[in-house]
Amino acid sequence: MAFRHELRVRYGECDPQGIVFNANYLAFIDVAFTELWRLQIGPWMQMTERGYDAVLADARLGFKAPGRFDEVLAIVLRVERLGRASIHTQARIERGEELLLEAELRHVVVSTETWRSVEMPDWIRSGLAPVAQD
Repeated sequence: MAFRHELRVRYGECDPQGIVFNANYLAFIDVAFTELWRLQIGPWMQMTERGYDAVLADARLGFKAPGRFDEVLAIVLRVERLGRASIHTQARIERGEELLLEAELRHVVVSTETWRSVEMPDWIRSGLAPVAQD
């Protein structure tokens, strides 16, 4: 099941050429991932209060077309797989029917005490399972 989050490009997210600065696409995906998390599991801070966090370990981005100031973009996420400690996600950023970016991401669940990967707790896995492609 895909999760969709829309946002409007702000002026400060653009470079001097008037297009979205490339690093901001990761920020857009992060906003959508946080909203997916909020919907499926709860507020991000509840996780950190329980001693866990999910950190981005890998990202691959493929740029197809530029986004511009004041456009409404849709960030579409699909949780492809849940590993022992990892969350594999596919992302697309679209403007209407046009594909602007494709991305593959891997988040890793870590302990906030050691910042090392740990097995994903059942309450995270069960929250994401309904939207995972596994």
